[in-house]
Amino acid sequence: MIDVRNLSKRYGRHAAVSDISFQVGTGKIVGFLGPNGAGKTTTLRMLTGYLPPSSGSARIAGYDIFRQSIKARRHIGYMPENVPLYDEMRVREYLRYRAQLKGLKGKDARQHIGEAMDLCGLSDVRRKMIKTLSKGFRQRVGLADALVHKPELLILDEPTNGLDPNQIRSIRNLIKHLGQTHTIMVSTHILSEVEMTCDHVIIIDEGKIKATGSPPELVSQMRAAGKITVELDADAETAAGALGRLEHVKKITQEPSEDEWARFSLLVDSGTDTRERIAELASQHGWPIRSLYRHTATLEDVFVELTRKD
Repeated sequence: MIDVRNLSKRYGRHAAVSDISFQVGTGKIVGFLGPNGAGKTTTLRMLTGYLPPSSGSARIAGYDIFRQSIKARRHIGYMPENVPLYDEMRVREYLRYRAQLKGLKGKDARQHIGEAMDLCGLSDVRRKMIKTLSKGFRQRVGLADALVHKPELLILDEPTNGLDPNQIRSIRNLIKHLGQTHTIMVSTHILSEVEMTCDHVIIIDEGKIKATGSPPELVSQMRAAGKITVELDADAETAAGALGRLEHVKKITQEPSEDEWARFSLLVDSGTDTRERIAELASQHGWPIRSLYRHTATLEDVFVELTRKD
C-alpha cells in the first residue's frame, strides 16, 4: 500500500528527512514513532502530497504521490495533528461539504456520510454545531472526514492528542476496528497505545529510520541491560556485595524499603536471566526471599534506547 524509496526533505542545509525507505503492506496498522523534531510530520505530509520531497519517491496503492498526485490521494484519508474544522457548521453539514470537495454527490455522498458517522459514533451529534463539541468528538469528526470517501489508507497524525484516558481508549478501539478494513499509519507519542494497536512499528530519529519491525521483534532485539528486583531478609551491605559478584550482573542499586528487608535493583546483561543464581545465593546464605521479579522490556524501552542522546 505504501512504498517509500530514498525519500528526503531538506530546508536549506537542514535535513528534516534523510534518505528513508520503507514499505507498508495492505491491511496493516503501522505505528510511526519518533521524538519531537524527528521528521514524523514532515514524512506524513510528503506521503499525503502536502509537501514535495527534495529527492526520492513514494507510491500509494501503486501511484506516485508526486507525479500522479490526484490518483494517489483518492486512496488516502488524512487526519492532521490539529484537525482544521469549521466551528460554525453542524457536523453533518461539515461532512457534506467535505464529501463534495472529494467528488461525492447525491446518493453516494449521503450514503458515505452516514456510514462515516456511524463508524465514528457521530450519529447522535450530527445536528450539533462543531464549536459545541468536546475535544474527543472533534477528533471523531476529523476521522469521519478522513473516512468519508472510503480510502484504503488512513494516515493519522497524533489522533489522541489532548484527549483524556477514556477518550484515548475510545479512539484506540475505533482504530483497531477500522484496521479490519483499512491500512492505517498512525503517528503518536503514546507508546502503550502502539503496543496494543499496531502490527508493525517504524522508529525515526533525526530524519533517519532507526528500527522497523513488530513490537515483539523490536523488544527482542534490544541491546540494553535487563532489570531484576529482589527483596531479601539480609544485611544490606553483605547482600549487595554478594549479588554484585554474580555472573552477568552489571550494576546493583539498593532501593528504599518500608521495613527491615533489603530491596535491590540489578541491571544484568541483555538476554540473560539471573533469577536462578540469585535464589541459589539466597539459599546458601539463609536469606529468605520475599520477591524476585524480572522486568519485561517494553516498546518504550526500545524507543528510549534508540533515541536517547546520552
